[in-house]
Amino acid sequence: MSVKELRINNAIRVKEVRLIDHEGNQRGVVPTIEALAMAREAGLDLVEIAPQADPPVSRILDYGKYKFEQEKRIKDSKKKQKLIKIKEIRMQPKIEKHDLEFKTNHIREFLDEGNKVKVTVRFRGRELAHTELGRVVLDKVLELLEGSYIMDKGAAMEGRFMSMTLNPKVKK
Repeated sequence: MSVKELRINNAIRVKEVRLIDHEGNQRGVVPTIEALAMAREAGLDLVEIAPQADPPVSRILDYGKYKFEQEKRIKDSKKKQKLIKIKEIRMQPKIEKHDLEFKTNHIREFLDEGNKVKVTVRFRGRELAHTELGRVVLDKVLELLEGSYIMDKGAAMEGRFMSMTLNPKVKK
């Protein structure tokens, strides 16, 4: 449950709550009015932690501090996530040798940066009758990369495109 959805103090509308005091001790089932009085006496807030429980679990704590800690925890978990980007390199079946090498170097750079790469060969007009030429181009790319990748998805036709997806090799 997000911090924004929590009910605090007078927003708690149930008769009884299962109370945890500011020291973390269980106080059992207590009338909400009594729990609010205990919170005010301690100079803290009564926060409904688990509203789905029967009776709802409430805790006496400093709501501002609690909210800050929750947001900090969410930020930290987002920092640890690694965002994988998919880069796409497009070619044609009648690509020249130098252009193929140039684009393969770009693919190698993307893989070294830790990105996934989708290599696509686009067929136009009558080229669609000779899809084997596209497979030859993709095989040449794999030959030039020689072991700096892990095949995620092999060469396959998708409409007018033939594409394959490569993952970077895991570094130890």
